[in-house]
Amino acid sequence: MNNDKDLEASQRFQTGLPLMHEIPVFENLEDERRHRKERLAAAFRIFGRYGFSEGVAGHITARDPEETECFWVNPFGMNFSHISVSDLLLVNHNGDVVEGDYAVNQAAFAIHSGIHMERPEIVAAAHSHSIFGKAFSSLGKTLDPLTQDSCIFYNNHVLFDDYTGVVLDPLEGKRIAAALGHCKAAILKNHGLLTLGETVDEALWLFVTMERTCQAQLLAEAAGITHPIDDETANLTSNQVGNAFSGWFSAQPLFDKILIDEPDLLD
Repeated sequence: MNNDKDLEASQRFQTGLPLMHEIPVFENLEDERRHRKERLAAAFRIFGRYGFSEGVAGHITARDPEETECFWVNPFGMNFSHISVSDLLLVNHNGDVVEGDYAVNQAAFAIHSGIHMERPEIVAAAHSHSIFGKAFSSLGKTLDPLTQDSCIFYNNHVLFDDYTGVVLDPLEGKRIAAALGHCKAAILKNHGLLTLGETVDEALWLFVTMERTCQAQLLAEAAGITHPIDDETANLTSNQVGNAFSGWFSAQPLFDKILIDEPDLLD
């Protein structure tokens, strides 16, 4: 993340003050694993608070820092708002539960295994059937740069337009990964949203703000004629607010709030 470190240094220089949050550095893999699991459990609680649940659909994964071909994921059928660190499952790329007491969502395995294998720089991926995301996905198009926040996704998301039913084949995950290319978000046509991050925090923030961006565009188009931001300005803004550090930093207030309100998630 050299560019992101440069951005952080630039922000420090501009403000003359230290940032409230620092990206953590770990002395060992055990501490890093614990941190990722804590952030993952917190991310599920945030999903629950935002109403991103739809029955048993939806999942977030975090790559294990040591067993890098394995990822942590939510148990199949457990409400997002109830998930704690001890509930998380460790799943390998064959779909086997290596650690944990519950079944894994096969759609979660099918989608996420392909992404984690094809994108080694990605730590986390998030997907759910959130209301505005799935509504927008039915339009069969990508987001327009209508607002500063929507510029986060300018040239950084794709439309995956090959819906074939519930995703159960791991090859589907590889096809989604191929369609994503270098991007960190996808609109899965007739399905919902998918976001990726170099941290759990970034993947979570991208999902939250993408859902709201879908909502904003749906409202704007329903109200009248929209006026997109020009390409040069959208590209500049994307570089400012769409990088990995900005995604991580923007998520910190959400994590701070959920950890204060629901400390039991760390159990």
